[in-house]
Amino acid sequence: MNIPYTRPARILTVLAALLLAATACGAAVGGNSALSGTTAAPATTTGAPARLAIVSLSPTATEILFAIGAGDLVVAVDSMSNYPADAPVTDLSGFTPNVEAIAAYNPDLVVLSYDPGDLVAGLGALGITTVMQGSASSIDDTYAQITELGGLTGHLEDAAVVTAGIRADLADLAGDPVGAGMTYFHEIDNTLYTATSSTFVGQLYALLGLENIADPADEAGFGWPQLSGEFILEADPDIIFLTDAAWGESAETVAARPGWDLLTAVREGQVVAVDQDTSGRWGPRVVDFIESVKSIIEGSEG
Repeated sequence: MNIPYTRPARILTVLAALLLAATACGAAVGGNSALSGTTAAPATTTGAPARLAIVSLSPTATEILFAIGAGDLVVAVDSMSNYPADAPVTDLSGFTPNVEAIAAYNPDLVVLSYDPGDLVAGLGALGITTVMQGSASSIDDTYAQITELGGLTGHLEDAAVVTAGIRADLADLAGDPVGAGMTYFHEIDNTLYTATSSTFVGQLYALLGLENIADPADEAGFGWPQLSGEFILEADPDIIFLTDAAWGESAETVAARPGWDLLTAVREGQVVAVDQDTSGRWGPRVVDFIESVKSIIEGSEG
């Protein structure tokens, strides 16, 4: 895949689905696999050390830890963990992690979503436990990861409350499928990589009744195909969701693409930017994302 390395947040969105295969080994515990769709059994720990020190190298895990009330245990997070505002952001990298830099924070537990090959082993050699939580392939994966972190941090009841809230909110949204009969294209970047209905974000769109134009193009069933401009022109989506607006893509740049000015989404003014973080992470703010999509649809109907 040809993805510009100068765009780390875009890389996060794509790699979260394509590259983060969670392989629990060495000192690692738990986790799930983005490729197999399997999920580890939730942790059953009911308590945690009096002062557990955690380093999070996953923006999603960072959001989960703070949402379940374990934020005070987090001593450092990676450079991409920009939410919540009081997360202790550092220059640690989740993509090119450095064992010595991580160990400098004296963590008892490191949460990660990617291991380049030697991170888990390196931290294990230092007596540091890791938990691998790969990219969610289903909404249930989100619940499992929240529960796992709740157990590991002694916040199992808080995790249950957060999970129950997400379930209830998504059920409410699914009960009002405002997008029924409408098609969409979810643009990851301007090379036209996208996500199908089999992915986590695709499942969220489906809650509102939206139909994904990319589904027929994913013959391998991988979930993240690269479409051609011709394919999109023929499919003629009703709405185009841009997750790459931060890198200059907009309704204007989309309309300027050859032939795209004839698309229904362009002519009807339904080329809209969506928040890259809430659409690309599978944590507690998934409800915020899908509520924003619902508002977009309702606005188009008004």
